[in-house]
Order: sequence, then C-alpha cells, then structure tokens
Amino acid sequence: MNYGQLRDQIRNYTEVDSNGLSDSTVAQITVNTENRIYRELNIDSFRAYATAAMSTGNRYVTVPANLRNIRYVQITSGGEQTYLEQKDTSFMAEFDPTPSTTYGTPRYYANWDEVTWVVAPTPDTNYNITMAYYAQPASISSSATSTSYVSTYAEDLLLYGCLTEAYKYLKGPADMIQLYEQSYQTARESFGVEQTGRRRRDEYVDGVVRVPLQSVDPSK
Repeated sequence: MNYGQLRDQIRNYTEVDSNGLSDSTVAQITVNTENRIYRELNIDSFRAYATAAMSTGNRYVTVPANLRNIRYVQITSGGEQTYLEQKDTSFMAEFDPTPSTTYGTPRYYANWDEVTWVVAPTPDTNYNITMAYYAQPASISSSATSTSYVSTYAEDLLLYGCLTEAYKYLKGPADMIQLYEQSYQTARESFGVEQTGRRRRDEYVDGVVRVPLQSVDPSK
C-alpha cells in the first residue's frame, strides 16, 4: 500500500472527502501514526549501523541524526572490539571527575544531549566506534507513491492507527474511535509477535513452534 492508496482509504472509511480531510491533514495524521508505531515497536527493517572516528583526548561523539533508540555500542582499536556500557551523566562525572587529564580505553557512554554522547574514560588513542540502533525512517507521506516496510507488511496496523487519529480529528463518535483503536491494538500485537518473536527464532536452536493439542484417551 502506497501513500496515495492509504489517503484514499482513510477518506473512504470515514466517508469524508478532501474538504474535510485535506491533503496536509491526512499527511499529519499519517506522520503521527507512523511515529506511534515506531515508538511502540522495534521493527527489524529499521535496524541501522553507523561508525565514527574517536580521537585522542576527545570524549564526545556525534550520534546519527535519525537515531530513535540504541541497541549496542562497541569500539575497535588494534583489531580488538570492546562493548561499552550505557550510563547516565551523573555516573560519568563521578567515575571520571578529571576527564581532561585522565585518559584510557572508553568503557562507558551516556547521552550528553540530543545529538551528542560522552564516553569515559577520555580516549587515550584513536578508536573507531560502531553504533547499532533503530533508525527513524522517512514518512511515506512525502509522495503518493511512497511505501515503507510497515505500509507493505502491516497495512492494517497503519490504516487502523490512521483511522483512530482521523476520527479524533473529526470529533467522530466515541464508539468509532474505540473500534479502530481496538483494531489497531490487535494488529500491533500480532505484528509485534512477528517482529520480536517469530523473526528472532531459529528452528534449529529454538525448535519448531508447537501448539499443544488435546487428545482423548483411546481407552475411554
């Protein structure tokens, strides 16, 4: 389902044309719904990786602009990889009260602000840092033919979320808002089971998923 098809379905389901649901309004409804989905689910399609160079004496790292949440961080030096532990800035201040004079191999990282991390200890040499994270994808509302992983593999989830937002915007009946919210929750649960359950299983390691069956004792 591309954005043009989604926009038409929203108007068809609500029976409201472009006079009541303008292009800009439908676009905002779509963006709001996409952000809700990305906050609630960690979708494999949006896993991303970024690398950066850390120099001696510089304890700050610029994070990717599209980072939503982090998965793990590792540094590499001389062919050796080390995973960093996430802490808060108060821990960093206590752990390394003199960062400008105390150097070493970084062990921890923390969010300094929305675009910067800080590591401790301060790097004693040049390191390469790898960040594995969930990225913020571009909205499909950018053009009528745009699609995304969600609009392709979870059309119902995106549509029901948009309809919930659309009825809120239209001040629609409470029962319709409740109906589509319940439909959204059902779709989110099944899509979440697929993304964080089935897609992360291995039949060889975990075995095939089996559903217990009730059978009647032949003797009875």
